[in-house]
Amino acid sequence: MNEHQHAHPPPVHGVHHGKLALSATLHCLFGCSVGEVIGMAVGMALLLSNAATIVLTVSLGFVFGFGLGMLPLLRAGFSFGRAFKQVLIAEALSIAVMEGVEVLVAINIPGVMEAQVTEPLFWGSMVLGLTAGFAAAYPVNYILISKGIRHQH
Repeated sequence: MNEHQHAHPPPVHGVHHGKLALSATLHCLFGCSVGEVIGMAVGMALLLSNAATIVLTVSLGFVFGFGLGMLPLLRAGFSFGRAFKQVLIAEALSIAVMEGVEVLVAINIPGVMEAQVTEPLFWGSMVLGLTAGFAAAYPVNYILISKGIRHQH
């Protein structure tokens, strides 16, 4: 083995990478969804501009995604700093891909930027965007798991 192979934990053996990637991506989807919905509701309630609302939703998607990723590590006895570092390494790319694709899809749906939380267009665009984000983040998680960079906790 060369030195690079020792830089990351060995890939997970005995478990199908696709199953782990699905679990990791669903975990990411849940955190991003919670952050997105709260961000959109707050942005609309405060009458923020579209740009400010998007920044808020993406930020909250990261906060909730990171928080949900850190929770099991903190419960397992990791220090806050160690848990944050592990989540930063393991989940930042997945969250960024999911959030980026979700926003790109949503803002390109006609009328969605003016839709209210009570309108089907709002929720339809959220579902479509998050579905696209999930589809984009799954291969990212699969690659990270297969390379031993990310493990599902």
